[in-house]
Amino acid sequence: MGKINGCLKCLFIFFNVVFAIFGCLLVFGAVKSSSYSHQMSAVGGPSLGWSWVFALGVLGISCLGIYAGCSEKELVLKIFAGFMGIGMIIMLIFGIVIVVTRNKIKHTFEEAADEVAKSFIEDEDSKALLEALQQTAQCCGVSGPSDWGNTIPQTCDCQFGGGYSGFGHGGCTSRPLGTTGPDRIYKQGCSGIIFLYVDIVFRIAMGLFFGFAVTALMGLLVSILMIYQVRRHDNPGGSSIAMKGY
Repeated sequence: MGKINGCLKCLFIFFNVVFAIFGCLLVFGAVKSSSYSHQMSAVGGPSLGWSWVFALGVLGISCLGIYAGCSEKELVLKIFAGFMGIGMIIMLIFGIVIVVTRNKIKHTFEEAADEVAKSFIEDEDSKALLEALQQTAQCCGVSGPSDWGNTIPQTCDCQFGGGYSGFGHGGCTSRPLGTTGPDRIYKQGCSGIIFLYVDIVFRIAMGLFFGFAVTALMGLLVSILMIYQVRRHDNPGGSSIAMKGY
């Protein structure tokens, strides 16, 4: 018979396996998102290096939890419980940082749209994404058509009235004098729809961090219960000896 209740042990290991798989997915996501590090830095976002820290942390602690549950060793369970306590605090801090960063990025889009536009247009991958967005969202540039300078791309061609495909209506306008491109272009920039997508990502991140904080608290409480069961198994006669001494 094991030191820890069988159902509790299986449940503990199962959840750690689930989080280990989730950690692998986070590592894969960190690899894919590394190409957007420059754009995030340009708008005041956090370095995507933190995504690596978070992903590897989730994976590593989950693997430690699996080993702690299988080995039923008190020391390993104590280390895991310590990581859960530290992790809970870190997740709360990260969640608060995400909230602050979201507001900072929103301010950047409103007050420094030209710098944001420059970072998008100078990078070839971001430029391609912006041009694709212009077609689907019916907008032009980040802050407006002037972001493209003297050469306005064909994706700014306004044929159906313009406006974020259900998110708002910017309308069409004539191409500025001295520029090349379509005769009629979308009047409104894409900053609103870009921030909408960015905001969705930040809201998901906030949910993840605060959710992980609650999960870490539950992991801490379960670890303490498992440590208590291991101690009781290793010292079965402790209470009787104490009574005889009394």
